[in-house]
Amino acid sequence: MQALEKLIQQASDEWSPVAVTVARAPLLSVPEDEAARILQICNACRYCEGFCAVFPAMTRRLEFGTADVHYLANLCHNCGACLHACQYAPPHEFAVNVPQTMASVRGRTYRLYAWPRSFASLYERNGLAVALALAGGIALFLILALAMSGNLWQASASGSFYDVLPHTLMVGIFAPVFLFAICALGIGVRRFWREAVPGPASGAALAEAGNAVATLRYLGGGHGEGCNNEDDRFSLARRHCHHATAYGFALCFLSTCVATLYHYVFRLEAPYAYTSLPTVLGTLGGIGIAVGTLGLGWLNLRRHPSQGDAAQKPMDLGFIALLLIVAVSGLALMVLRSSAAMPGLLAMHLGAVIALFLTMPYGKFVHGPLRAAALLKWAIERRQPNRVGLTDD
Repeated sequence: MQALEKLIQQASDEWSPVAVTVARAPLLSVPEDEAARILQICNACRYCEGFCAVFPAMTRRLEFGTADVHYLANLCHNCGACLHACQYAPPHEFAVNVPQTMASVRGRTYRLYAWPRSFASLYERNGLAVALALAGGIALFLILALAMSGNLWQASASGSFYDVLPHTLMVGIFAPVFLFAICALGIGVRRFWREAVPGPASGAALAEAGNAVATLRYLGGGHGEGCNNEDDRFSLARRHCHHATAYGFALCFLSTCVATLYHYVFRLEAPYAYTSLPTVLGTLGGIGIAVGTLGLGWLNLRRHPSQGDAAQKPMDLGFIALLLIVAVSGLALMVLRSSAAMPGLLAMHLGAVIALFLTMPYGKFVHGPLRAAALLKWAIERRQPNRVGLTDD
């Protein structure tokens, strides 16, 4: 134990603020410096090696440059297990806090990989206010447009949204926004991937990464009992809420795809019956998003400050709020689609959806694609020989 502490002390001394300033300032930012210092200590200790993918990936490195820190930060799921297990966590002088440090670095990568980067900077400063203001502004614009056309408070006998906004107009509004979001996200993921390419992806690596993404394997805390949130108790609540939100979003997207197929291929125009496939998928998806985001919002507000980056909280809550507004307004719109309230609800729903897609590449949504890419990097890397000659399984 004394030899271990001596080794760790040496690692900590080597990453003192003075040494960092002299040797690594041109390469790393302050959060990345701190992450590199902590990873050196963890690499000497290795008590948490079986907790998640971060620690075995860490053991394949002796030094931690920018690309390594960015990769490991996005591989971290912020479950908090390592913080409560660490004997060098604050108030120890080594001050090892992996979840908080990795969260801080992840927040930087969202901005560094964003395209255009200036948009990410705006959203990051006050994500909740920007998200709600953008959604409200777009909704207000649509409401005013409907009021000028005399359609703001008018029941539709068929319950068709196209009686309020023509189909071509809706496509003309949403298609550019959707394509922009996909393009911006794709460029961001490409920038992350090119920073440290582990090699070609095999079918086994793709399957492993896909399974880790679909099951949120690493939100199990390394033992399957779940994450830590406000204290050292384990809970699977965060994993379940993430699943409800993610799969709810996927169902809503699938509903839109099926409705598009109905419209253009089978010439079946909306509104569709409550028992139709697009409506059932959309309803289940909306319920999943509503339940998941309410849970995630509650957990986020109760999360202990030491287990995350406080600067990201507005960004997190902004994304959660937008998703919740989209889900609730969509469900209300389905129920009241034949009432006089439908035009106003439609404007609110469309405003929230447009705002959601516009802010996707610059907010919390980015963690999904980047984390999936990091998991794929790890699945590829772990199938390659360990260059430092240390085991990682």
